[in-house]
Amino acid sequence: MIAVTHPQVVAVHRSARVAHFALWAFLLVNLAIVQAMFLLAGPPAHNTFGTIGRLLGLYLAFVMAMQLLLVARLPILDRGIGMDKLTSWHRWVGFTLFWLVVLHPTFVILGFARFDRVSFLATFVTLSRQLPVLLGLIAAGLIVLVVALSVRAARRRLSYEAWHAVHLLLYVVVVLGVVHQIYEGTAFKINVYTQIYWWGLWAFALGALLTGRLVVPLLRNARHHLRVAAVVPESGDVVSVHVTGRHLERLQASAGQFFLWRFPRHQSWWQVNPFSLSAAPNGRSLRLTAKAIGTTTAGLRELPIGTRVYAEGPYGAFTLAQRSRPGILLIAGGIGVTPVRALIEDPAIGSDVVILYRVRSADDAVLLGELRNLARERNARLHVITGRTGGNNQPFRPENLFALVPDVADRDVYVCGPLPLTRTVIAALKSLRVPSRQIHAELFRLAA
Repeated sequence: MIAVTHPQVVAVHRSARVAHFALWAFLLVNLAIVQAMFLLAGPPAHNTFGTIGRLLGLYLAFVMAMQLLLVARLPILDRGIGMDKLTSWHRWVGFTLFWLVVLHPTFVILGFARFDRVSFLATFVTLSRQLPVLLGLIAAGLIVLVVALSVRAARRRLSYEAWHAVHLLLYVVVVLGVVHQIYEGTAFKINVYTQIYWWGLWAFALGALLTGRLVVPLLRNARHHLRVAAVVPESGDVVSVHVTGRHLERLQASAGQFFLWRFPRHQSWWQVNPFSLSAAPNGRSLRLTAKAIGTTTAGLRELPIGTRVYAEGPYGAFTLAQRSRPGILLIAGGIGVTPVRALIEDPAIGSDVVILYRVRSADDAVLLGELRNLARERNARLHVITGRTGGNNQPFRPENLFALVPDVADRDVYVCGPLPLTRTVIAALKSLRVPSRQIHAELFRLAA
């Protein structure tokens, strides 16, 4: 088989390389500048603990700025890397931020305690009476709270809406952190050039965040004026919502992408849910299909026709533009079938397509009728795999997957479903020596 060389695919692969290069270059160059600023500032007045604390403070401020850029939804990063991967990096950078938040004040307090020859607790109390320090400590406490609630064991006990609301505290952290830097920062106040660099970095990060998360979504929603056109129950706990608006072709959405949806009369303004398009966008309407899991999704079937809708997006790189081979294998698990259903409808998919749809029972196979019709139109092979996983029913073990799709290594593979299924499939694909560039997974870490 030969590789796909469609101009759009080549352009997307080039944009992915550019995005990765830009992000790594930005990271390494700025880390070098931060280190240089620390060295130029000279030794502190007290001791080694204070020196380490000041260095960690610089890294902490820079990592906070990086966090803002990772979630700013910059087009160059989202299209080239994908929000799913960016959100994964955001999570791990968040844990790095947590340790810096713990260690920076700890070393600073230890430095002052040793210099003044008093206890750690007494120094903590004395410093916390200074307003800039107190604001920094409050910001640190909020970060610790958010990270604690993001640990998997705690996250499982929170609804998506509650988890998202808690994360809004990070905007308070940013404000408190900036104020703390204004009064307590020393290394970037060496001269006018370091000050221009430092505040330029933060202006860029905050500007990108406000533009991507506020300005662009507001302008797009004012332009497209989205409203609910129809609500269609697909099963007892799954519903499709059809949305129409003006000039939807200007959204330039692709099959496989998702939006962040808000239904103001149905939920609080700060609540947002990521739902994939379950039909290929046609420039006239958008369709999302959701399973009743949280408060918002459970009430979607009650949405009145004409309800105003606010959407951010489109986001995600789970599209056919990422393909590198003519043949495609689509693997869906449960409600993860929604972007797969949209992909199979995309005219660019071709005819060499295999679809594996994993569900507990045939009754749980949402949109199965549509999948069958589309598979018939595309001359695609559709396998619906039912039953509980275990024993002899383990379809995504490497040998079983190979038996279903012997040429899997020559295909691009798109996987969307519950996290355990996705991880199992990716492990099997790697065992079967499918190149990483041919594996495309939508994990929805934003919601999971």
